[in-house]
Amino acid sequence: MTDAQPAPLPVGRFAGREEFQGLVRSALDCAAREGWPELILSDADFWDWPLGEGAVIEALNAWVRQGRRLTLLARTYDEVVRRHPRFVRWRGTWDHKITCRRSPAANAADIPSALWSPTWVLHRLDAERCVGVTGDEPNRRVLLRETLDEWLLRRSAPGFPATVLGL
Repeated sequence: MTDAQPAPLPVGRFAGREEFQGLVRSALDCAAREGWPELILSDADFWDWPLGEGAVIEALNAWVRQGRRLTLLARTYDEVVRRHPRFVRWRGTWDHKITCRRSPAANAADIPSALWSPTWVLHRLDAERCVGVTGDEPNRRVLLRETLDEWLLRRSAPGFPATVLGL
């Protein structure tokens, strides 16, 4: 009896919300399994990402425990708080390994909808229709990283605190 090896992450076009969400799940599983050193998740509001699912949280736990770093970029985190309470709790636990940036004045359609890693990327080119591309080609990874760095370094500020302190 042999253990089945997981299928490699796909390269090419994708279309549809279910396929997009499946790709996010698969990528996070792969990140944990292969020990990707860094992840960047970027979206206007993450409303249709599967971030609150138990399996996604398990994959993120396995991944982050390996000493990894996560960066999040959004226009607003309101939908994350509303739709993904498990993720919000997870984010609070691992605050020391997560950087959250926001760009509230940006047009929602301008913020990249993407999952970036040094190994593989997912880039949703049309978030409304859920159409995009995935790939492991070096040029695709570099170009997406340059776009994300522009947003992270020049067009956003810290946001989505792990706790809200009151007086």
